[in-house]
Amino acid sequence: MQNNVVQLHKDAPQDAEDAPDTRSVLTETIIDVIQDAEPRPVDPPAEAPPAGTWIAEKQAYLAEAPPVVPTFLRNATEFINGARWTVSYYAHVTGFHALRAPVYLARLLLRAPRGAGRLTVRWGKWVADTEARPVEAKAAASADIEAWLSLSREKSRRVRPRRIASLAVATTTGITSLISSFLVPGWTLTAAIAAVALTGVAGKKGDKPLITRYVATNVLRRLDSTEVFDALAAIGIEGKKGRKGVEFASEVMRDGPGWRAEVDLPPGIEATAVLEKRSALAAAMRRPISTVWPEADRTAHPGRLVLWVAQRDPAKAGRKLWPLMKDGQADVYEPLPYGFDPRGNLITITLMYSNLLVGGIPGSGKTSCALAIVLGVALDPSAELWIYELKGSGDLDSVKPICHRYVSGDDDPDLEAALAGMRSGIAEYQRRAAFIRSLPASEVPEGRKVTRALAEKYPEQNLGPRVIVIDEVQELFTHDDYKEEAATLATRLIKKARAYGIILILLTQNPDAPSLPSSVSSSVGTRLCLAVMDWRANNNVLGTGAYDRGLRATDISIDEQGTGILARGREGITVRAAFIKQTEAEDIAKRALALRTAAGTLSGQSVGAVVEELNVETVVDHLRAIWPDGVDSVHSHRLVEALARYRADLYGPWTEMDTAAASTALSAALKPFKVSTRQITIRECCGGAKGLRWVDIAPTEDSE
Repeated sequence: MQNNVVQLHKDAPQDAEDAPDTRSVLTETIIDVIQDAEPRPVDPPAEAPPAGTWIAEKQAYLAEAPPVVPTFLRNATEFINGARWTVSYYAHVTGFHALRAPVYLARLLLRAPRGAGRLTVRWGKWVADTEARPVEAKAAASADIEAWLSLSREKSRRVRPRRIASLAVATTTGITSLISSFLVPGWTLTAAIAAVALTGVAGKKGDKPLITRYVATNVLRRLDSTEVFDALAAIGIEGKKGRKGVEFASEVMRDGPGWRAEVDLPPGIEATAVLEKRSALAAAMRRPISTVWPEADRTAHPGRLVLWVAQRDPAKAGRKLWPLMKDGQADVYEPLPYGFDPRGNLITITLMYSNLLVGGIPGSGKTSCALAIVLGVALDPSAELWIYELKGSGDLDSVKPICHRYVSGDDDPDLEAALAGMRSGIAEYQRRAAFIRSLPASEVPEGRKVTRALAEKYPEQNLGPRVIVIDEVQELFTHDDYKEEAATLATRLIKKARAYGIILILLTQNPDAPSLPSSVSSSVGTRLCLAVMDWRANNNVLGTGAYDRGLRATDISIDEQGTGILARGREGITVRAAFIKQTEAEDIAKRALALRTAAGTLSGQSVGAVVEELNVETVVDHLRAIWPDGVDSVHSHRLVEALARYRADLYGPWTEMDTAAASTALSAALKPFKVSTRQITIRECCGGAKGLRWVDIAPTEDSE
């Protein structure tokens, strides 16, 4: 084999005499190139055993094998929680019965006469050997003298010792009791009461138990495989005759404050079939529906069901405190603490680069959700809060002192203020987008979006998160004059502003189709659906097909306030918002005010300034917003009518003109933007007239 030497570079001259310093080190990098050499991996992969062999099968089992040490022993929190619960449970049971011990004793004493009578009858029958009488009577009736004599002798042999023993015990007990009553009267009285109480045990009634039953409505029995089998069979989930049925993938185990069962359903049955029958499953298990939580394990296969059953009814469990209740600071760029799942695990919500839609019927706990979210934002000094509470109830007044803009009310001026806030949000994202586009790629390695690093590097640009909260947004979407513009502005903010730190949070108590435009509901990234009445409202909030995938807020009771389905994409989890009292919210807001004062980030209304709600939209932007989908050309008078519906405050006067004057007004308004109307013939509509083509106003790539 021929070796070729390729000299890549030489850091010293060939001639040592030419070197300026003989002490310098001569270095040369050389690589050997071997012809026809096969490549050799630097890190050879581990050789896998041939498929189908015994070793391959065992390796597959080992990959899915359960941990050697149970979870509750590896997780200190679960161990402490389990130990605390066990001690508290048995301590409570002991205290419960200890307090009622005098009642139990009184019941025994009252039952003593009945018990004494029963014991006397039993003793008399034993001494008289009454159980042998039927046999003796049969022998006498058959006139079998020998058998009768034999039975008589056997009875005498049994009865005589019983009579002697009874007499001896009675005499000894009487004498001992008489002497003890004089020598140790206290002990004698105690023994007498105990004897009477024991006698009362025999006087129990079948319908009245001696000991009061310990009933804990929020503590449930242990889950076992028999209960799971029976419950699934009751709702029609069982294998057909002669075929494979329900099987356990692992044994029923403890999982936090409850039990977890992993079940492989019969072939051809998906786990969603159980999710659809959650209420029926809970009824079959005779457990509250709030304790039964089936879910699909998509990491295994569609037929794998994970059934988690709470040991304590979450709806009746004690309140878990919001993590930032007493101290701490939030970061909107990171997930914010929100609430807890049925297992008690903390659930967070990510707002940055997303938007949030919250929907539920009145009384479902929307205020609790809003407080948990808004207070989290308030505890980030860099985040700017714009709140429009269109109910006018003052539920969010606690954060008013730190808001850049705060509006509370349901009158037209309040609705107009909310529209102005969204217009200002669009103007702000356009400003930020222009600045981000001007930066070199080296400063935006994660993509052209606002990051905390950029916001801190360019403080003069004011790139911190702006969170716009609109509560009772259905007031905007159903208003005759504002609904079209509100839907357009919200959709535009949701689709384009999130990358630039403009976050829109919409809350509604009427998530039906008219109150929640499809352009809005289909674009939101994060969704939270509280209790709703039907599958339509469920899908309006959680997205098309959510109900069929098992994400069903219809199963949530209105009594479970703050509980809902939190979804991002196609997957969702059940979560209950951390409950924060109004007084606690005020204390948290005071901490937020102190943080912002120290950071110097108070602005707008919080410092007494008049908020200037910027609006850089032009007539061209409005034409783009109202332009019919898929239409190339529209006559000017049709556009004027649509503009008047979209922005009656600006274009309403044009409708009072005749058609020619209105078209002229539109043409004049477009001149500064170098857009001209032209004669357009639309045969299927109304012939020829002045109009516009979409290509004349279509946005360019860099227009926003």
